[in-house]
Amino acid sequence: MEYRIEHDSMGEMKVPADKYWGAQTQRSHENFPIGVGLETMPREITRAFGALKLAAARANHTLKPEKLTQEKLAAIELAAKEVMDGKLFDNFPLVVWQTGSGTQSNMNANEVIAGRGNEAAGKKLLHPNDDINMSQSSNDTFPTAMHIAAVEALEQKVLPAVQVLINTFQRLEEENQGIVKSGRTHLQDAVPISFSQEISGWRTSLERDMELIKLSLEPLRELALGGTAVGTGLNAPKGFDTLVAQQVSEITGLRFVTAQNKFHALTSKDELVFAHGALKALASDMMKIANDVRWLASGPRDGLGEIFIPENEPGSSIMPGKVNPTQCEAVTMVAVQVMGNDAAIGIAASQGNFQLNVFMPVIAYNFLQSARLLAESILSFNDRCAVGIKANREKMHHNLYNSLMLVTALNPYIGYENAAKTAKKAYKENISLKDACVALGFLSAEEFDRVFHPEEMV
Repeated sequence: MEYRIEHDSMGEMKVPADKYWGAQTQRSHENFPIGVGLETMPREITRAFGALKLAAARANHTLKPEKLTQEKLAAIELAAKEVMDGKLFDNFPLVVWQTGSGTQSNMNANEVIAGRGNEAAGKKLLHPNDDINMSQSSNDTFPTAMHIAAVEALEQKVLPAVQVLINTFQRLEEENQGIVKSGRTHLQDAVPISFSQEISGWRTSLERDMELIKLSLEPLRELALGGTAVGTGLNAPKGFDTLVAQQVSEITGLRFVTAQNKFHALTSKDELVFAHGALKALASDMMKIANDVRWLASGPRDGLGEIFIPENEPGSSIMPGKVNPTQCEAVTMVAVQVMGNDAAIGIAASQGNFQLNVFMPVIAYNFLQSARLLAESILSFNDRCAVGIKANREKMHHNLYNSLMLVTALNPYIGYENAAKTAKKAYKENISLKDACVALGFLSAEEFDRVFHPEEMV
């Protein structure tokens, strides 16, 4: 491999000749051989850095045109847009497990944009610190990148995915109107419910999750940029924070504002904790929905067997013909991962000391993994399972009329205790509720038929 010599304030470093990064990125690459190739800084963060560096350059050009000239802005624009477009991703090798402020990833962005910009300009025009990092600090850029990436992930990935599944459930509700089945509580038989009502519970859970996620988006729209090192805004011109937030909004097409209190913005990660709590709520509901579906589809002969789901692949290497609810299993594993991520994020967010939290990369990594996994697993579950759910009407009817909890309909006529005696006798002697009720003398056969209508219990 060919190398070139780059330098920083600590001296010279050998850097691969075909890469745009400089000495500080190389130092981090060598000093943190932890999870290399597996736990690289999320690309959502890399793209966010491209956006915020472009926004900062535009703001600096407006406020300090004598320092950030039009020529420099043009070179930065070209390079930053390439970062945003993913064209330079192979120049961002750093891992999550680095400095807790994300300083090295900030410098990675500074060096790559400077290197690519200088190449485009055909001369040494840009300096990573003096130009690309102008009016900034790692301490305000990394929190800003986290918020940009989080808002993009929630608005562009998670919410659209959830809406797709909501739409599927709405269709299933309409298609299954009028089908009455046995309800279940505590995994035991319960009073009847319509299949549409059961599906409506799934749908409404997801609609509520969307409301919670949207609520959590508002605090995430506040950006730390402009606070610089400790929140005072040292070395940033007046009005930079407001202007740069406007530029980020224009560049991303999403709404952002400057944080009112930069001291809070640098040290507290409560916005991300709150937003991830909404993702955990979504994960909890997806766990419940996926478990409901695989329970209802269990069988095909010795389980509940009340619904059919798509058969996507063989389920066993030894049992021929076995097909498993694999999409449900993927969703539930994702839910477990998200719940674990939530614990990590909460602990990391509690570790702010004085003017900075230094657990930011792990927060970003876990948050964005949760968002990505939820969005992708929900779409996969929708496309490969939910859209193909069909009611097994015969099995639902059989289970409904085999349920002893239909006896609840008799409470107003024979009382709770007599109804309990009826159910126990029917279960013990393996006879129908009607035969048990008549045998006990609580109702005549004609009276039983007049008051006992399971389909009307929903």
